[in-house]
Amino acid sequence: MTADGQPAPPLDHPFAAELEAERSGWYELTTLVRSVTPEECVIPGYYRHPDWTIRDVVAHVGTWLAEAEVQFQRMSAGTYEGHEIDIDGLNATFLAAMDGQPWEVAWIQANAGRTRMVEEWSMLEQPTDEAAWWIRKSGGDHFAEHLGRLREWTAELIERRAP
Repeated sequence: MTADGQPAPPLDHPFAAELEAERSGWYELTTLVRSVTPEECVIPGYYRHPDWTIRDVVAHVGTWLAEAEVQFQRMSAGTYEGHEIDIDGLNATFLAAMDGQPWEVAWIQANAGRTRMVEEWSMLEQPTDEAAWWIRKSGGDHFAEHLGRLREWTAELIERRAP
């Protein structure tokens, strides 16, 4: 068991270190998100041009987690078709799919996507270049791409609150 009560992968799991990095990054992300109110989660400013909110970054991360879960499932089933990924195209598709969704939907979707992704990832028994790519794109490395700005933005939102 991990410190947060989740089942830990076996120490000899081929992705044990990456699973731990994902867990650590996820818990930092969720701690930051929980430091602001649901109303603050929909204030634009996380990114500008286009404007993103915390809801948007959570939806973005969550959709990548859900997609990785599908790809890991295909790898386990032997139906994975290879790696011709248009990252910008998927980002646009995922953003459009979540556009206008309420904060609660984005939050629940991200948590569900993460839960299923980790389940499927934990079942991968053999390291492959394809699995490693999806792990980087959806796990700890992906969180790290967003955590710096999320730290700044949540701090700014908290600072804006009336004394």
